[in-house]
Amino acid sequence: MRSNDSYRWRRQMLWGLLLVVLGIALFLDQMGMFDITRLWHYWPLILVVVGLNRMIGFPSARDFTGGLWMTCIGLWLFAVFEGDYGLTIYNSWPIFIIISGVAMVLEPVVARRLQSRESDNEKR
Repeated sequence: MRSNDSYRWRRQMLWGLLLVVLGIALFLDQMGMFDITRLWHYWPLILVVVGLNRMIGFPSARDFTGGLWMTCIGLWLFAVFEGDYGLTIYNSWPIFIIISGVAMVLEPVVARRLQSRESDNEKR
């Protein structure tokens, strides 16, 4: 139960910090001290941060694979917007098939690991 509480606390902290940063950026844009249009270029990296947050200290296998999906989609979008490696939306769609396969393989492995961790904690 303690890991669920820390997971919820970390998620709330992340979303709170993202809102604070967004609010500061919007305020500075309104004051004419910052051009917020420069930040929109990096919005897929927010998905990466949120995905990594879901993957670290995950309370369930679904949370881990959901975080993996979110991280991969954020990295993919950033690479497509940057034009890295010649990726476009049209030529890189098979990446989603690969991510799906990886998630399907990892979910039972992570679930088994979580069960063994819980049983070890109960023995103590």
